[in-house]
Amino acid sequence: MDAVSYDELERVLAAARAPVAPAEAHGTLCGALCGRSAYGVEDWLREVLLDASAAPAGAGRQSLNAVFDATAQALGGQAMEFEPLLPDDESDLADRVEALAEWCSAFLYGLGAGSLPSLDEVPGEIGEVLRDFGEIGRAAVGEGETLEANEAAYAELVEFVRAGTQLVYEELARHRERDLPTDDGVH
Repeated sequence: MDAVSYDELERVLAAARAPVAPAEAHGTLCGALCGRSAYGVEDWLREVLLDASAAPAGAGRQSLNAVFDATAQALGGQAMEFEPLLPDDESDLADRVEALAEWCSAFLYGLGAGSLPSLDEVPGEIGEVLRDFGEIGRAAVGEGETLEANEAAYAELVEFVRAGTQLVYEELARHRERDLPTDDGVH
């Protein structure tokens, strides 16, 4: 997701006095896009800003729209281009792990805020992936491990989250289709 960097999203959210970090905002967006058929940028802004009417204008708004559009396109595309929006590899490992944990917790929030059935009723491997996301939401840097081991573990978790999110999106396609309003506006 090259449209907007983590740092740029952090600046835009801070300027809008958003109560969430960029990873949390992006995780919420991804979860909602996986679980809801009709979810737009305005819906997302209501979730992540204290006051959606105070959403940034100009370049800030363009950045938020770019994050939304790039995420929706990556999840829905066939090229498996989706990437969770997280701090870059130059950031401190503890900060990256904290952001990944926030992302996973927010993903579950965004997914749960829709009309998703209980974990016992979700199709395929999704329940297991979502339970793993819950565990990753409590992740921390391993004490007593080498930096290399922690870096490798972090990279594996990010790849799992990337692939798991794509799987959840694909597996819930039928759920999103059922959630579409009919011509008379009834679900």
